[in-house]
Amino acid sequence: MLQMMKPLLVNITILFSLTYNANLFFPFHSTQKQALKQKIIYGLISSFGALLCMAYPIETLGDTNFDLRMVVVMIVTLYSGFLSGGIVLIVTCFARFLIGGEFYQIGIAVTVFAYVMALLFRKVFLQSSNKYMFGSIIFAVYFAVYILIIYSKINFLGLPFYFVYFLTFYFSCISMIYIIESLIKTNKQFDEMVYMDKLTTIGQMAAAIAHEIRNPITTVRGFIQYIQQNTADENLKKFSPLILEELDRTNKIITDYLLLSKPGNREMTKIDIDNVLMDSIELLKPLGYYSNVSLTFESDARNAVYGDIHLLKQSLMNVIKNAIESIEDSGEVEITKTTNDADGTISIAISDNGKGMTEEVRKNLGLPFYTTKSKGTGLGSMITNRLIREMGGTVEYESELGKGTCVIISLQLYQEMNH
Repeated sequence: MLQMMKPLLVNITILFSLTYNANLFFPFHSTQKQALKQKIIYGLISSFGALLCMAYPIETLGDTNFDLRMVVVMIVTLYSGFLSGGIVLIVTCFARFLIGGEFYQIGIAVTVFAYVMALLFRKVFLQSSNKYMFGSIIFAVYFAVYILIIYSKINFLGLPFYFVYFLTFYFSCISMIYIIESLIKTNKQFDEMVYMDKLTTIGQMAAAIAHEIRNPITTVRGFIQYIQQNTADENLKKFSPLILEELDRTNKIITDYLLLSKPGNREMTKIDIDNVLMDSIELLKPLGYYSNVSLTFESDARNAVYGDIHLLKQSLMNVIKNAIESIEDSGEVEITKTTNDADGTISIAISDNGKGMTEEVRKNLGLPFYTTKSKGTGLGSMITNRLIREMGGTVEYESELGKGTCVIISLQLYQEMNH
């Protein structure tokens, strides 16, 4: 039994170390759509890990090669999809063919089955709120079929082998899920920390200069209005509205700055989120009508959240307004609210069929002065992200160029005993 454990422990060490190294190349994220380069890198790193596992098989079982390469195939397919998993599958199957032996066909068959099994259940696995439990079911089904195949074709394996090998296999799979989920959580916390540091910087700038700039702007605006009404100069009359418009835009930027610089002491109350959503939609329907964009709203149940109702409405209106403005000719903005009882949250998905965004644009959303609008400031998305975070929520963006964008806002459900 000790001779069986040694190579399996080496396999486990390989799996764990390469998982952490893969996270260094491309940090793991839960909902972020992976780029083609990222999928290929994951596939190549995982293939290298699978080959290392195959280099240290259990050597005491005759003309067989038992290792943990199937763990690599299943995990990378579940988390990264058919391309990354397919790369690992092709590499491992080819390597197993080269190794040869009496039972190489069985080795290839169980590897292919691991890939197909993970691919079939991938979507449900990623959407599951309890990946450990669902992953356990997937692995248990795979183990059962795996045992039947081996038992029917290889008759010299004893009970100690089944006990040690499959227990190690199961432990490795669940541990890999735990490591990846922990890394996803750590990466998310790091991103939040970097983002909040940027918000702090811009807030300090706002507190220092906003009031000093606003006062002279107000004076200039007053004089422009006065001169506009009391002048015969046609050019001045023609360009005065443009001057006033730009002054108002500057004033709006300052207002946004001040909002970012305010401390997080908000007027937090119990909020009927459905009412806030319906009010926001009604206020923006004229803009939608003018832009030939229809607004639809669906809710699975009425819920309450805890937060500042005015700032929450402003955040939601910012997102819905951006969705409307992203549609160039005509289209639809869908607002869908769903309740997640398992983790005590509600999710608000605001999706449009507009022009969408590239991966680079999506990553930069919410940064100061980063905008895709010709007259935008970039502060709207930044303020939305900050206000939602102050209420204990999250904002995530999913987008594809030419197909549209979906903004997912998650908020904690109101709990009477906690407030």
